[in-house]
Amino acid sequence: MSVRWTDDHCHLPSDLAEVAALVEDASDAGVERLVTVGTDVATSQAAIAAARAHPGTGFATAGLHPHDAKIGLEGLEALFVEPEVVAVGECGLDYHYDHSPRAVQRDAFAAQIAMAHTHRLALVIHTREAWNDTFAVLAAAGVPERTVFHCFSGGAAEAERCLELGAHLSFSGIVTFPSADDLRAAAAVCPLDRLLVETDAPFLAPVPHRGKRNRPALVAVVGAAVAEVKGLAPEAVAEASWANATDVYGL
Repeated sequence: MSVRWTDDHCHLPSDLAEVAALVEDASDAGVERLVTVGTDVATSQAAIAAARAHPGTGFATAGLHPHDAKIGLEGLEALFVEPEVVAVGECGLDYHYDHSPRAVQRDAFAAQIAMAHTHRLALVIHTREAWNDTFAVLAAAGVPERTVFHCFSGGAAEAERCLELGAHLSFSGIVTFPSADDLRAAAAVCPLDRLLVETDAPFLAPVPHRGKRNRPALVAVVGAAVAEVKGLAPEAVAEASWANATDVYGL
């Protein structure tokens, strides 16, 4: 069987011609499925359009990023009926930039957790410098059965806390950065059946592509780096992350 990858978190452009080129580029690299992630109503609608243009390959999420929590959730929940939507998010807390007030971020996060429960969708979490409050909101709202910590950026201790909740960890190109020893320790302790890989394209291009625009085709580079940390062949990570994405997102 040929190696096949899922990029479980990317941000494709709104231009469908550009999307088509990126999908073809990804396919040439063995990346057969892409989950395009929404960060507000407009980008969620664009993600749905991108997924609809590539059935069987493209999938979408709909969510409100913590940066944009202050704009409110109006219009978001209506998108969850679209068949291309496989998850709520990305949503969560970002205390690094504080683009939205922290209390507003927490309220928007809790509301989207409730939406994941109501619509029986996976939840995609963004958390940065807000671990304790992230866990507190999840404890109060209830952890959805299928929960993903996207672009996981903690160490082994945070990984263990997430795993105890039953969540999956999605690793990005940060795992290739020379300074990311803590993250590699997290990848080492993450069981294969709870592991996902992503690009977060167009951000966070992995080494040796730093400084360039990231793209879904490079998820294989991320997967190979995770495999090296775990002492496995890249094919093992490809197979496991493919199966996990299938289960988590109902693909």
